[in-house]
Amino acid sequence: MAGAKDKRSLGKIADLLEQLKQRKIPVVPQKASVSEIIDAFAASDHSRILYVVDDESRFTGILSLGNMIRHVFFHYHDPSIDTKSVISMVVSETAADFMQRDPIFAIHSENVEDVLQRMIDHNVKEIPILDDEKRVVADLTIVDLLKYYKSVKGPDL
Repeated sequence: MAGAKDKRSLGKIADLLEQLKQRKIPVVPQKASVSEIIDAFAASDHSRILYVVDDESRFTGILSLGNMIRHVFFHYHDPSIDTKSVISMVVSETAADFMQRDPIFAIHSENVEDVLQRMIDHNVKEIPILDDEKRVVADLTIVDLLKYYKSVKGPDL
């Protein structure tokens, strides 16, 4: 396995964030309408996730593109889908209605290895990075981690 013997630390998430290009964080308020959610997805060129925040900009959940597709295009889905879940999706009106509560996230002071392991364990490809106030300060994708790993370990891995 590439790099398995090399136990050099990958550092802190804050170190990794310094190397990332500045990009717009895909955030929507809990009260965002379906139209606003669609606009936010359209404006995000690197993410398939929106981070949902409360009135004080604190992270409260995530909204996946898959959830939105099931909602907007519900009539195209297999008729054998549970009617209760379809009705729930159809009557949902705001980001708070759609969002997944208690998703994984990272804190900027965490070790990269710990965050990477958590992402792998949960099969998650992107997560928000939060400050001490639970505000989204950045987002991190598995592709970002691959690039960072290569920069730390070298081109030959």
